This record gives sequence, structure tokens and C-alpha cells, in this order.
Amino acid sequence: MYERAFCLRAKNTLPLPTRRAAISPQGGENTVNKYEIMFVIDAGLDEAKRNEVIETVKGIIAEGGEAGEMAEWGLRKFAYPIEKKNEGYYFVLPFTANPELPKELDRRCRNAEPIVRHIIVNKDEK
Repeated sequence: MYERAFCLRAKNTLPLPTRRAAISPQGGENTVNKYEIMFVIDAGLDEAKRNEVIETVKGIIAEGGEAGEMAEWGLRKFAYPIEKKNEGYYFVLPFTANPELPKELDRRCRNAEPIVRHIIVNKDEK
């Protein structure tokens, strides 16, 4: 009886849609997406070192995209201690880049010691 119910049910189900890759008018090579990175820099760094980290992030973005205007949120307290730190400087930077750049940017931000946390958001995805 179980097999029969299963067979009846299988006949009435719709096939699953297949996933297709998006095709751009240029052939997929020059696709550019809008992204935004928010990163937190250690509060113990002086201003010169903070600016150096910011320029490093902008330089990584410049390799495969274009950075927008940086918004500095300033020094803020964390909701909980992160790596025994209680506060950090918050920055938000919008940028446009090819789809491969955020992966590289994420890798480099994870390895950078002054960057406590970061997140990259695709602004084009819905």
C-alpha cells in the first residue's frame, strides 16, 4: 500500500525547474555588480595605521573594480567582546566589481589582523 501511494504521488508532482546561468549581453565576461563592504578596525590602532588599512582595502577593490565614497561610522562599542576587544571603528564602502573580486577581498580581510570583522553584501541580489 505504501508503494502504491508513493507511485500515485510521484505521478502528480511537477518536475523541478532546472537552474540556468544568467547570460549577459556581453557574453558574461564583463559583468559588473554593485557590492558594499562593512568592516571594523581595531580601536587600538592609531589614525595613520587605520588610514593604511583603509587604503589597503581600497587598493584591493581597485584591482578589479571601482570604489565609491567611504562612510565612516566612527568608534562604536561591540555588543559582545570580540578577540578580547570591546570597541572598534566601523567603515562602509560601496563598490562595483566583477563577481570574482568579493571572494578575493573576503580572503584578504580574513587574513588582515587589524580588521576585526567584515561583511560583503551584493546590492544587486534580491
